[in-house]
Amino acid sequence: MARVVAVNISKKRGTFKYPETEVLLKPDYGIEGDAHAGNWHRQVSLLAQESVEKMRALGVKDLTPGKFAENITTAGIDLTVLPLGTRLAVGNTVLEVTQIGKECHQHCQIFQQVGMCVMPTEGIFAKVITGGTVKQGDEIMLIPAIQVAIITISDKGFSGVREDRSGPALVEALKEHAVVGKTLILPDEKDKIAETLIRLADAGGVDVIFTTGGTGFAPRDVTPEATMAVIDRLVPGIPEAMRQKSMQITERAMLSRATAGIRKQTLIVNLPGSPRAALECLAVFLPVMEHAVETLRGAAYECGRK
Repeated sequence: MARVVAVNISKKRGTFKYPETEVLLKPDYGIEGDAHAGNWHRQVSLLAQESVEKMRALGVKDLTPGKFAENITTAGIDLTVLPLGTRLAVGNTVLEVTQIGKECHQHCQIFQQVGMCVMPTEGIFAKVITGGTVKQGDEIMLIPAIQVAIITISDKGFSGVREDRSGPALVEALKEHAVVGKTLILPDEKDKIAETLIRLADAGGVDVIFTTGGTGFAPRDVTPEATMAVIDRLVPGIPEAMRQKSMQITERAMLSRATAGIRKQTLIVNLPGSPRAALECLAVFLPVMEHAVETLRGAAYECGRK
Protein backbone atom coordinates (compact mmCIF):
# COMPACT_ATOMS: atom_id res chain seq x y z
CA MET A 1 0.00 0.00 0.00
CA ALA A 2 1.28 3.46 -0.92
CA ARG A 3 1.32 5.74 2.10
CA VAL A 4 2.46 9.06 3.52
CA VAL A 5 5.74 8.80 5.44
CA ALA A 6 5.75 12.42 6.62
CA VAL A 7 4.19 15.83 5.99
CA ASN A 8 6.57 18.79 6.09
CA ILE A 9 6.40 22.57 5.86
CA SER A 10 8.73 25.56 5.99
CA LYS A 11 7.98 29.22 6.60
CA LYS A 12 10.59 30.42 4.08
CA ARG A 13 11.54 29.30 0.60
CA GLY A 14 14.96 27.83 0.00
CA THR A 15 15.13 26.15 3.40
CA PHE A 16 14.61 22.65 4.77
CA LYS A 17 11.06 21.68 5.65
CA TYR A 18 10.23 20.13 9.01
CA PRO A 19 7.71 17.39 9.84
CA GLU A 20 4.30 18.28 11.25
CA THR A 21 1.78 15.96 12.86
CA GLU A 22 -0.88 16.99 10.36
CA VAL A 23 -1.22 19.62 7.62
CA LEU A 24 -4.23 21.35 6.10
CA LEU A 25 -4.46 21.53 2.31
CA LYS A 26 -6.60 24.22 0.68
CA PRO A 27 -7.95 23.97 -2.89
CA ASP A 28 -6.02 26.03 -5.46
CA TYR A 29 -3.65 27.16 -2.74
CA GLY A 30 -1.57 24.44 -1.12
CA ILE A 31 -0.57 23.69 2.46
CA GLU A 32 -1.58 26.22 5.06
CA GLY A 33 1.51 27.79 6.61
CA ASP A 34 3.94 26.63 3.92
CA ALA A 35 6.05 29.15 2.03
CA HIS A 36 5.35 27.50 -1.33
CA ALA A 37 1.58 27.74 -1.06
CA GLY A 38 -0.20 30.07 -3.45
CA ASN A 39 -2.22 30.30 -6.64
CA TRP A 40 0.33 28.63 -8.92
CA HIS A 41 1.11 25.19 -10.31
CA ARG A 42 3.67 24.02 -7.69
CA GLN A 43 1.53 24.17 -4.57
CA VAL A 44 2.62 20.85 -3.05
CA SER A 45 5.86 18.90 -3.60
CA LEU A 46 6.22 15.14 -3.17
CA LEU A 47 9.29 12.91 -2.96
CA ALA A 48 9.46 9.15 -2.43
CA GLN A 49 11.30 7.67 0.53
CA GLU A 50 12.82 5.29 -1.99
CA SER A 51 14.54 8.28 -3.61
CA VAL A 52 15.83 9.43 -0.22
CA GLU A 53 17.36 5.99 0.32
CA LYS A 54 19.41 6.43 -2.86
CA MET A 55 21.06 9.44 -1.29
CA ARG A 56 21.65 7.58 1.96
CA ALA A 57 23.46 4.91 -0.03
CA LEU A 58 25.80 7.61 -1.31
CA GLY A 59 26.74 8.49 2.25
CA VAL A 60 24.51 11.48 2.91
CA LYS A 61 23.67 11.56 6.61
CA ASP A 62 20.82 13.03 8.65
CA LEU A 63 18.24 12.71 5.89
CA THR A 64 15.17 13.41 7.96
CA PRO A 65 11.85 14.11 6.17
CA GLY A 66 11.80 17.51 4.52
CA LYS A 67 15.54 17.75 3.90
CA PHE A 68 14.86 17.87 0.17
CA ALA A 69 12.20 20.56 0.78
CA GLU A 70 9.40 18.13 -0.05
CA ASN A 71 5.98 18.70 1.50
CA ILE A 72 4.94 15.06 1.42
CA THR A 73 7.36 12.17 1.76
CA THR A 74 5.82 9.03 0.25
CA ALA A 75 6.46 5.30 0.17
CA GLY A 76 5.21 2.50 -2.08
CA ILE A 77 4.47 4.58 -5.19
CA ASP A 78 6.75 5.42 -8.13
CA LEU A 79 6.17 9.13 -8.50
CA THR A 80 8.50 9.51 -11.47
CA VAL A 81 6.29 7.55 -13.88
CA LEU A 82 3.09 9.50 -13.20
CA PRO A 83 2.05 11.55 -16.25
CA LEU A 84 1.02 15.17 -15.91
CA GLY A 85 -2.64 15.44 -14.98
CA THR A 86 -2.57 12.31 -12.81
CA ARG A 87 -4.75 12.68 -9.73
CA LEU A 88 -3.81 11.24 -6.36
CA ALA A 89 -6.09 10.72 -3.39
CA VAL A 90 -3.90 11.50 -0.38
CA GLY A 91 -5.73 11.09 2.90
CA ASN A 92 -9.02 12.88 2.30
CA THR A 93 -7.54 15.27 -0.28
CA VAL A 94 -7.09 15.09 -4.05
CA LEU A 95 -3.93 16.36 -5.76
CA GLU A 96 -3.21 16.74 -9.48
CA VAL A 97 0.32 16.31 -10.79
CA THR A 98 1.47 19.49 -12.58
CA GLN A 99 5.25 19.08 -12.93
CA ILE A 100 7.85 16.32 -12.82
CA GLY A 101 11.15 17.48 -11.35
CA LYS A 102 12.56 20.99 -11.63
CA GLU A 103 15.67 22.84 -12.63
CA CYS A 104 18.01 23.41 -9.70
CA HIS A 105 19.34 26.97 -10.03
CA GLN A 106 21.01 27.13 -6.61
CA HIS A 107 22.55 23.83 -5.57
CA CYS A 108 21.43 22.76 -2.10
CA GLN A 109 23.68 21.62 0.72
CA ILE A 110 23.15 17.97 -0.23
CA PHE A 111 24.28 18.60 -3.82
CA GLN A 112 27.36 20.32 -2.50
CA GLN A 113 28.15 17.26 -0.37
CA VAL A 114 27.88 14.51 -3.01
CA GLY A 115 27.49 16.30 -6.36
CA MET A 116 23.87 15.29 -6.96
CA CYS A 117 20.34 15.64 -5.57
CA VAL A 118 17.22 13.58 -6.27
CA MET A 119 14.57 16.27 -5.87
CA PRO A 120 15.19 17.96 -9.26
CA THR A 121 14.83 14.65 -11.11
CA GLU A 122 12.57 12.48 -8.94
CA GLY A 123 10.42 14.94 -7.05
CA ILE A 124 7.01 15.92 -8.38
CA PHE A 125 4.73 18.90 -7.89
CA ALA A 126 0.97 19.12 -7.65
CA LYS A 127 -1.92 21.46 -7.11
CA VAL A 128 -4.72 20.88 -4.63
CA ILE A 129 -8.05 19.92 -6.21
CA THR A 130 -9.91 18.84 -3.06
CA GLY A 131 -8.82 20.21 0.28
CA GLY A 132 -8.56 18.44 3.60
CA THR A 133 -5.98 17.13 6.04
CA VAL A 134 -3.00 14.85 5.48
CA LYS A 135 -0.94 13.10 8.14
CA GLN A 136 1.68 10.38 8.48
CA GLY A 137 0.31 6.95 7.57
CA ASP A 138 -2.47 8.21 5.28
CA GLU A 139 -3.06 6.04 2.23
CA ILE A 140 -2.17 7.28 -1.25
CA MET A 141 -4.35 6.06 -4.11
CA LEU A 142 -4.00 6.67 -7.83
CA ILE A 143 -7.13 8.09 -9.43
CA PRO A 144 -7.11 7.12 -13.12
CA ALA A 145 -7.57 10.17 -15.34
CA ILE A 146 -10.77 10.36 -17.37
CA GLN A 147 -9.95 9.56 -21.00
CA VAL A 148 -11.91 11.50 -23.61
CA ALA A 149 -12.24 11.50 -27.41
CA ILE A 150 -13.79 14.40 -29.34
CA ILE A 151 -15.34 13.96 -32.79
CA THR A 152 -16.37 16.97 -34.83
CA ILE A 153 -19.12 16.09 -37.32
CA SER A 154 -19.00 18.51 -40.24
CA ASP A 155 -18.91 18.11 -44.02
CA LYS A 156 -17.22 21.49 -44.43
CA GLY A 157 -14.80 20.88 -41.59
CA PHE A 158 -13.85 17.48 -42.99
CA SER A 159 -13.21 18.91 -46.47
CA GLY A 160 -11.21 21.84 -45.08
CA VAL A 161 -13.67 24.48 -46.27
CA ARG A 162 -14.43 25.57 -42.69
CA GLU A 163 -12.12 25.73 -39.69
CA ASP A 164 -13.12 23.46 -36.83
CA ARG A 165 -13.57 25.73 -33.82
CA SER A 166 -15.83 23.51 -31.70
CA GLY A 167 -13.33 20.65 -31.28
CA PRO A 168 -10.47 22.86 -30.03
CA ALA A 169 -12.86 24.78 -27.76
CA LEU A 170 -13.93 21.52 -26.13
CA VAL A 171 -10.31 20.39 -25.73
CA GLU A 172 -9.51 23.63 -23.92
CA ALA A 173 -12.60 23.39 -21.69
CA LEU A 174 -11.80 19.79 -20.73
CA LYS A 175 -8.11 20.18 -19.93
CA GLU A 176 -8.74 20.63 -16.20
CA HIS A 177 -11.15 17.68 -16.10
CA ALA A 178 -9.85 14.94 -18.38
CA VAL A 179 -7.19 13.80 -20.82
CA VAL A 180 -8.27 14.31 -24.42
CA GLY A 181 -6.45 11.48 -26.15
CA LYS A 182 -8.00 11.71 -29.60
CA THR A 183 -9.66 14.35 -31.78
CA LEU A 184 -11.24 13.62 -35.16
CA ILE A 185 -13.23 15.37 -37.86
CA LEU A 186 -15.77 13.32 -39.82
CA PRO A 187 -18.28 14.13 -42.58
CA ASP A 188 -21.99 13.97 -41.88
CA GLU A 189 -22.27 10.35 -42.88
CA LYS A 190 -24.09 7.97 -40.58
CA ASP A 191 -22.06 4.86 -41.39
CA LYS A 192 -18.70 6.56 -40.90
CA ILE A 193 -19.81 8.13 -37.62
CA ALA A 194 -21.16 4.82 -36.33
CA GLU A 195 -18.05 2.94 -37.43
CA THR A 196 -15.80 5.42 -35.59
CA LEU A 197 -17.88 5.32 -32.41
CA ILE A 198 -17.73 1.51 -32.41
CA ARG A 199 -13.98 1.47 -33.00
CA LEU A 200 -13.21 3.94 -30.20
CA ALA A 201 -15.58 2.38 -27.67
CA ASP A 202 -14.70 -1.25 -28.39
CA ALA A 203 -10.96 -0.66 -28.26
CA GLY A 204 -11.26 0.28 -24.60
CA GLY A 205 -9.47 3.05 -22.78
CA VAL A 206 -11.92 5.81 -23.73
CA ASP A 207 -14.34 6.79 -20.98
CA VAL A 208 -16.34 9.46 -22.80
CA ILE A 209 -16.77 10.30 -26.47
CA PHE A 210 -18.13 13.77 -27.18
CA THR A 211 -19.48 14.47 -30.65
CA THR A 212 -20.09 18.04 -31.78
CA GLY A 213 -22.34 18.82 -34.71
CA GLY A 214 -25.02 17.10 -36.76
CA THR A 215 -27.81 17.26 -34.15
CA GLY A 216 -30.25 19.59 -35.89
CA PHE A 217 -32.96 19.34 -38.56
CA ALA A 218 -30.80 19.59 -41.68
CA PRO A 219 -31.09 16.58 -44.04
CA ARG A 220 -27.47 15.54 -43.35
CA ASP A 221 -27.70 15.94 -39.55
CA VAL A 222 -27.43 12.26 -38.64
CA THR A 223 -25.26 12.20 -35.51
CA PRO A 224 -28.13 11.13 -33.20
CA GLU A 225 -29.08 8.31 -35.58
CA ALA A 226 -25.49 7.08 -35.75
CA THR A 227 -25.25 7.20 -31.97
CA MET A 228 -28.53 5.37 -31.43
CA ALA A 229 -27.38 2.66 -33.86
CA VAL A 230 -24.33 1.73 -31.75
CA ILE A 231 -25.27 2.23 -28.08
CA ASP A 232 -26.31 -0.56 -25.74
CA ARG A 233 -28.15 1.65 -23.27
CA LEU A 234 -29.80 5.04 -23.62
CA VAL A 235 -28.98 7.86 -21.15
CA PRO A 236 -31.82 10.35 -21.77
CA GLY A 237 -31.15 12.50 -18.70
CA ILE A 238 -27.99 14.08 -20.13
CA PRO A 239 -29.49 15.64 -23.29
CA GLU A 240 -32.67 16.46 -21.36
CA ALA A 241 -30.64 18.47 -18.83
CA MET A 242 -28.69 20.18 -21.61
CA ARG A 243 -31.84 21.18 -23.47
CA GLN A 244 -33.46 22.42 -20.28
CA LYS A 245 -30.49 24.66 -19.51
CA SER A 246 -30.16 25.81 -23.11
CA MET A 247 -33.85 26.76 -23.20
CA GLN A 248 -32.99 29.49 -20.68
CA ILE A 249 -30.71 30.97 -23.33
CA THR A 250 -32.63 30.36 -26.56
CA GLU A 251 -35.95 28.74 -27.37
CA ARG A 252 -34.28 27.13 -30.38
CA ALA A 253 -32.76 24.63 -27.96
CA MET A 254 -35.96 22.60 -28.26
CA LEU A 255 -34.91 21.81 -31.83
CA SER A 256 -31.84 19.87 -30.73
CA ARG A 257 -32.05 16.13 -31.38
CA ALA A 258 -28.87 15.35 -29.42
CA THR A 259 -28.80 12.05 -27.57
CA ALA A 260 -26.50 10.15 -25.22
CA GLY A 261 -25.90 6.52 -24.45
CA ILE A 262 -23.50 3.82 -23.31
CA ARG A 263 -21.62 1.34 -25.45
CA LYS A 264 -19.83 -1.22 -23.28
CA GLN A 265 -17.96 1.00 -20.78
CA THR A 266 -17.90 4.15 -22.89
CA LEU A 267 -20.36 7.02 -22.61
CA ILE A 268 -21.23 8.80 -25.87
CA VAL A 269 -22.64 12.33 -25.62
CA ASN A 270 -23.84 14.46 -28.55
CA LEU A 271 -23.14 18.20 -28.32
CA PRO A 272 -24.27 21.01 -30.65
CA GLY A 273 -22.09 22.13 -33.54
CA SER A 274 -21.50 25.76 -32.63
CA PRO A 275 -18.59 26.37 -30.21
CA ARG A 276 -20.68 28.49 -27.86
CA ALA A 277 -23.56 26.04 -27.65
CA ALA A 278 -21.20 23.06 -27.33
CA LEU A 279 -19.45 24.69 -24.36
CA GLU A 280 -22.74 25.64 -22.73
CA CYS A 281 -23.98 22.06 -22.95
CA LEU A 282 -20.65 20.62 -21.82
CA ALA A 283 -20.81 22.82 -18.71
CA VAL A 284 -24.11 21.17 -17.77
CA PHE A 285 -22.54 17.70 -17.83
CA LEU A 286 -19.13 18.40 -16.29
CA PRO A 287 -20.28 18.41 -12.63
CA VAL A 288 -21.42 14.77 -12.95
CA MET A 289 -18.84 13.46 -15.43
CA GLU A 290 -16.47 12.06 -12.80
CA HIS A 291 -19.25 10.14 -11.04
CA ALA A 292 -20.59 8.88 -14.37
CA VAL A 293 -17.17 7.51 -15.32
CA GLU A 294 -16.57 5.99 -11.89
CA THR A 295 -19.89 4.17 -12.18
CA LEU A 296 -19.11 2.88 -15.66
CA ARG A 297 -15.75 1.62 -14.44
CA GLY A 298 -17.45 -0.18 -11.57
CA ALA A 299 -15.80 2.04 -8.95
CA ALA A 300 -18.99 3.69 -7.68
CA TYR A 301 -22.47 2.33 -7.15
CA GLU A 302 -24.44 4.82 -5.05
CA CYS A 303 -25.94 7.84 -6.77
CA GLY A 304 -27.72 9.30 -3.74
CA ARG A 305 -26.52 12.64 -2.43
CA LYS A 306 -24.47 12.69 0.77
